Amino acid sequence: MSSPPVAPAPRWPLILLRATATAPAVLALLQTVLAAGFLNGHYEALAMHAAGATALAAVAVCQLVAGVLVRWPGRGPRWPLGVSALLTAAVMLQIGLGYNRALGLHVVLGVLLVSGTLFALVGAWRQPLPARSPAPAGAGGPEGPEDAGLLPRPGGHVGVAP
Repeated sequence: MSSPPVAPAPRWPLILLRATATAPAVLALLQTVLAAGFLNGHYEALAMHAAGATALAAVAVCQLVAGVLVRWPGRGPRWPLGVSALLTAAVMLQIGLGYNRALGLHVVLGVLLVSGTLFALVGAWRQPLPARSPAPAGAGGPEGPEDAGLLPRPGGHVGVAP
């Protein structure tokens, strides 16, 4: 007796992971620029650095949610969940170190955080998306009217009009 066919994994959790991995990477790089501005004597950059840390924490929590969604409804790998949880905890620790003026640890953890967010970014974009689920019959297909004028997918059927 055979088991019932398994539905393909949804694509949207990985697309969400890609978006939520890109945002903290950009914010982490912005944080380095703001920290450098503060160290160069632009003291108003410190307030922007603090606001950037709050934004980074919020996006890290969103990335953690995306990691959960990749694993359970998306049937994806475990690593996004673990990496997102680690990054979220590190961002929270980083904020505490910054407000407590533990600058030696704050700078070292900041370097590790930038590296970690870039690692998560590359991993999220290297994770292949599941194949699209086939369109139901009568929903257009490759020769449907809504696909008129589009180039065929690589490796797909190429029809030539007479």
